[in-house]
Amino acid sequence: MSDPNPPLILQSDLTIVLETAHPRFEEMRDGLLPFAELVKSPEHLHTYRVSPISVWNAAATGLGARQVLAFLRNNARYGVPGNFETELKTWFGRCGLFRLEKDGGRLLLRCDKPKILKQLLHDEELAGLLAETDADDGMAWTDPGRRGLVKQRLIKLGYPVEDLAGYVDGAALTVELRQDCLSGGPFVLRPYEAEAVETFHRGGSALGGSGVIVLPCGAGKTVVGMAAMAAVGAHTLVLTPNTVALRQWRSELLDKTGLTADQIGEYSGDCKEIRPVTLTTYQILTYRKSKQEDFLHFDLFARGDWGLIVYDEVPLLRAPVFRATAEIQARRRLGLTATLVREDGKEDEVFSLIGPKRYDAPWKDLERRGFIATVQCVEVRVPFDDEQRLAYLAMKRRGQFRVASENPHKGRALRALLRKHAGERILIIGQYLDQLHGLQEELGVPLITGRMPNPEREKLYQAFRDGRERVLLVSKVGNFAIDLPDANVAIQISGTFGSRQEEAQRLGRILRPKSDGSTAHFYSLVTEATLDQEYGEKRQRFLTEQGYAYDIRPSEALLEPTAELGP
Repeated sequence: MSDPNPPLILQSDLTIVLETAHPRFEEMRDGLLPFAELVKSPEHLHTYRVSPISVWNAAATGLGARQVLAFLRNNARYGVPGNFETELKTWFGRCGLFRLEKDGGRLLLRCDKPKILKQLLHDEELAGLLAETDADDGMAWTDPGRRGLVKQRLIKLGYPVEDLAGYVDGAALTVELRQDCLSGGPFVLRPYEAEAVETFHRGGSALGGSGVIVLPCGAGKTVVGMAAMAAVGAHTLVLTPNTVALRQWRSELLDKTGLTADQIGEYSGDCKEIRPVTLTTYQILTYRKSKQEDFLHFDLFARGDWGLIVYDEVPLLRAPVFRATAEIQARRRLGLTATLVREDGKEDEVFSLIGPKRYDAPWKDLERRGFIATVQCVEVRVPFDDEQRLAYLAMKRRGQFRVASENPHKGRALRALLRKHAGERILIIGQYLDQLHGLQEELGVPLITGRMPNPEREKLYQAFRDGRERVLLVSKVGNFAIDLPDANVAIQISGTFGSRQEEAQRLGRILRPKSDGSTAHFYSLVTEATLDQEYGEKRQRFLTEQGYAYDIRPSEALLEPTAELGP
């Protein structure tokens, strides 16, 4: 029986509107997630957009135009607009149209529609990358060193390239996953982790070997990376967000694989070791003495006989690393991330140079299966007093955001939350150091910033794990690579404008399943009716897409003795 009130409203600008009150809201949200991106998420109506990259990533995971259109036709209240269907078919139809294959010492670019190749050869940049063409037969040849550049240019022209040119094996290295961790307890890949590795590796064939695995923080991205290393069996370069993440990778490798300490090298500001498995950071790779000079450490990509390069937290990839990645397309490449969202809009660079999305596990699905914690998200809206609001209104936009983010009244709301969750493991995360130092002085709790040496940071993290410290203040260094499985409350007092990726990472700090099965709590303190609130809504968008609902409460509710937050 057909739905008398179908839930989706499709519009000719390729957006889809979904009512949050519709009884099939959750079903529709999960159905849209593989091929559409949430772009607006006010309380009653959520708006999704379909784009070429969202379609091409969907195609890489096995979805086709027929499946997507059937879903839309079955659930569209007013039908599917003609141009909507045309664009979807066009974008899906471009998948596999261009293929790169080996042809002796050169690479052969094949196009199933020679007419399209002829048209694109009028683009001077693409034509300059090709050494020889036979446009009548839909063929062109290029040098292997231009493999990434050709893919990069074609996607800018609206055509993804299926790269079947294969990979160099790299120097062999046996990586065995332990059945028992050195830290204690059995170690077995979860079903979705094993599936993610298989979709990436594809038995070592040219059909696999490049792409991105999307998993929530705390759901095993590092484990997937190690299992991919075991599947590839070659020297590996791992790029990480920072030195803390680098050393956590080292710790995990020693704990869960048979690799020895002398097989794992650290290439950082502290030391420059190149070993069969080498761990480095994006920061060291993009270091140069001045903007006019070359990057000092880019040769690391060529100095090892790598069979696999792992990009941890792909959204943090800096533009210069894309340039280096374009030159190493013969190496297998694995991206790991909690979200493919990039605030700079370079998702097409990730697609063409790292590879398409190979696997994506919906967060709420993993929550239902007990692999990540259940989380209650609450946005607490804090007022300005009259004098503060008048000063705010007189400022320029950038100044307005900072003043709203550092609203002193947030301290009162924060103290109320600390009383509510007394005795629990609490992380307070913020953007601005002045704000954090003020709270440190007021609350008398430890503060961790980027200026603190790593050994001191680790001592405080360990004290938190042991229960000797129950509350930690952390700057944006807390966005990544904090292994604090017992943290069950995160309070965000300020953030980086509208960064959805940051919101996902901060929630990830409390996603490890709790030993008692309890619910974790994620609070965002925002100044009401300001840019702080506006950007907060943008940050929440990715989590809303994943199924998390934000309960919105005025800060006064925290101050009422009998007030309870949550449903």
